[in-house]
Amino acid sequence: MLDAVRYVVDNGVKWANLPKDFTPYRRVHAFVRRWQATGLLAELHDRLRDRVRVKEGRSPNPTAAIVDSQSVRAAANVPRLISGWDGGKKVGGRKRHLAVGCLGLVLVVLVTAASVQDRDAAVPLLERLRKLYFSIRLVRADGGYAGRLVDWAAGKLGLAVEVVRRCDDTSGFVVLPRRWMVERTLSWLMRSRRLVRDHETLPVMHEAMVLWSMTMLMSGRLAGRRRHAFIPRQPAPPG
Repeated sequence: MLDAVRYVVDNGVKWANLPKDFTPYRRVHAFVRRWQATGLLAELHDRLRDRVRVKEGRSPNPTAAIVDSQSVRAAANVPRLISGWDGGKKVGGRKRHLAVGCLGLVLVVLVTAASVQDRDAAVPLLERLRKLYFSIRLVRADGGYAGRLVDWAAGKLGLAVEVVRRCDDTSGFVVLPRRWMVERTLSWLMRSRRLVRDHETLPVMHEAMVLWSMTMLMSGRLAGRRRHAFIPRQPAPPG
């Protein structure tokens, strides 16, 4: 069942196009919905993340986070009532907002219409972050989160929002301190074809696809690279 879900996330196929080697697609889809609704997916994801942090010499409880967003185009099946237009990125669809730790692993994900501003979506995002991880004290963000959000987060949630700005006299691509961690996570998600474009009717299912994609990445890290067994070359037969 898990292999079937990962096949959909990795290859971006329709549920009905699952190969016959897997469980019937209706059962697989029901399995995904049930795990998302009951919180089993979030528990699996969080346990894997804690193990990866411990393996990398980190504490399971993060103390800082980095937030950012990514707009993706929506498929034809996504209702227009829950999608929008991102004027800055020129993208029509949805926007996924992420809070990640120092290793780039997802802490919280929130999916909204692409028309929702980053600082507006940061309110429920940071509320989820504070509810799940009381150990976090510092949140780094870009200039799109500046303004009243900084004072609100400090007063209501006890979070210090540090805005990492880009210098005005720079041109081209510039690596910003700490900000590159969340940018790398966004690129990791784009490796999963299911996340290149939004195909989910419900935003919560899009959030679930993000978590499934991260479970694939983290389980691979925990398993380590496979080493091919050394097979000595046999001598060629005479003649």
